[in-house]
Amino acid sequence: MTTGRPVGYSAISSYSRVEILHLVQEQPRRTITEIVEATGLHPNTVREHLQRLIDEGYVVSAAEHRTTRGRPRVLYSAADGILASSAIQRRKVRAAAERGDLMRRVLPGAAPELDTEALHQVDALVEDLIDAGFDPLVDERELTVDLTPCAHASSQAEHREVLCRVHLGLMQSVLSAAGGPLAVDDMRPSCDPRECVVQLMFAGATA
Repeated sequence: MTTGRPVGYSAISSYSRVEILHLVQEQPRRTITEIVEATGLHPNTVREHLQRLIDEGYVVSAAEHRTTRGRPRVLYSAADGILASSAIQRRKVRAAAERGDLMRRVLPGAAPELDTEALHQVDALVEDLIDAGFDPLVDERELTVDLTPCAHASSQAEHREVLCRVHLGLMQSVLSAAGGPLAVDDMRPSCDPRECVVQLMFAGATA
């Protein structure tokens, strides 16, 4: 399954945005100043990147609650589908579920391995991964998502560890926003950086 969009279409094809997203995933409620200090980017550049991430439903902002005088700061967190919920992400999840249901009605096949809630999670996950430049292949029985070849392995190879953690965090965020039994377990180890298979699990299950 593919949209034909180049990887550059993705909001996270820029490593600067990946770095910012990694920072707010690791520590929510960060200020512009903290992100500028961590990245070395100009404040206006950070604001532009954050707005792009907000527009894609990856980041949410909130005004700081102050008990003293002064203008409240804006705090930025990664959308996690639970505590930090993005209206844009929720809208994407609902739309993906509707398209998935329609596709299953129009193109009936073998009985799905998963229940409706889990299927809707997979619908949302697949669409989000396609938008990020991947061509995901889901095995409902094995609960794996094969992203081989990794769309970012060559262009951002030196940042592979951060990229992988950010993408895993995004995948979990989408699954949580969709609601249902599935969660991200981890990425299956491989000696080939182009290979990328993510293992899902039923939430609460032992890996």
